[in-house]
Amino acid sequence: MTTLLSFIGKGDRQRGYRTANYRFSNDFAREVPYFGLALQEFLKPDRLILAGTSSSMWDVFFSDQNLGDDELLLELIDAVEQSTVTQAMLQRYDQRLTEKLGLPVTCLLIPHAKDEQQQVEILQSLADVIPTGEELVIDVTHGFRHLPMLALVAARYLTHVRNIPVKNLYYGALEMTPTGGETPVLELGSLLRMLDWTESLAVYDKSGDYGVFSTLLADDGMDGKKADLLQQAAFYERTGNPVKASEKLSSVFMDISEHAGAMGRLFADALSKRVNWFRKHHRYEKEQALAEAYLKHQDYLRASTYLHESCASRAAYDSKANHNDFDERKKALDAIKTQDHKDLNNLRNSIVHGLRGTNKPVARILNEESVLRTTLNDLLKRLGK
Repeated sequence: MTTLLSFIGKGDRQRGYRTANYRFSNDFAREVPYFGLALQEFLKPDRLILAGTSSSMWDVFFSDQNLGDDELLLELIDAVEQSTVTQAMLQRYDQRLTEKLGLPVTCLLIPHAKDEQQQVEILQSLADVIPTGEELVIDVTHGFRHLPMLALVAARYLTHVRNIPVKNLYYGALEMTPTGGETPVLELGSLLRMLDWTESLAVYDKSGDYGVFSTLLADDGMDGKKADLLQQAAFYERTGNPVKASEKLSSVFMDISEHAGAMGRLFADALSKRVNWFRKHHRYEKEQALAEAYLKHQDYLRASTYLHESCASRAAYDSKANHNDFDERKKALDAIKTQDHKDLNNLRNSIVHGLRGTNKPVARILNEESVLRTTLNDLLKRLGK
């Protein structure tokens, strides 16, 4: 099910909406005063929501639709002039519009979005009238000039909180109409995709999981199998297998750096820097880089684990043992174990197993995040030399 949300604006009530010839595609154009109805005809959604304030040109819009009942319209004209339109007044037109347009129509009264409270009320009102799971398309052509910004926020809120994905944004660009020409119709769905990328960067900065970019890169034109390598690399890295993660990243890194997709180009440098650890020469260097990265992301379990593994890899390398063999790694580390190594091992074990009382110094460290962060940072500096 797809719902189209279109706003009713406030303009010159004497002249009404200015008629324009909107060009949607090579074979579809409509000369109409109200863009939303032409968009409805073009998209053929399952449902239409018309949203406006108490001072929007509801009376002009309904009059243009020739819905009858002059007495009802006169009451609405007075209410619009006084900015006293109520939801009950609008509901009287729902069935009339439904019959005329051939799809369910809901007329929704929203506040003017003057402050935070009213802006929140708009989001809640939209969530109340759109069922979970429906897809939404938003028309931001008419209405107050600040409503498109609120529409972007609504798109994120409805998508993430109410499971109502917003598929596209449309704008009838009247001010871009050439003299005597057609009015272009802009699809602004790319703004939603930019927000997807920005949110994914935020997810990475918090969690360190760059696998969130895999689907975005595929949607942006990268070969699906190549993009999936990034997801695989993230999986191996986050399950303690930097060797396999490095192999996957080495196979996809150039594709990321040279990706020509519009969104990928915008974020390629940031993403490349975030997976650059695999280019370190030695395994212990890669593990140390990962420990530093996860400490930055406040993932103390992985930070302590990768630092411990880095110490084992370094000990195996220095003693010319096989750094990919568990027993040889352990033997090499046991041979050079310092107090720092012992402290790190105790700290890591306590984080892994959730133990607090058996080791009082460790328990004190784990009692406060800032102390844990400082302790791990100091161990990184000393053990990473």
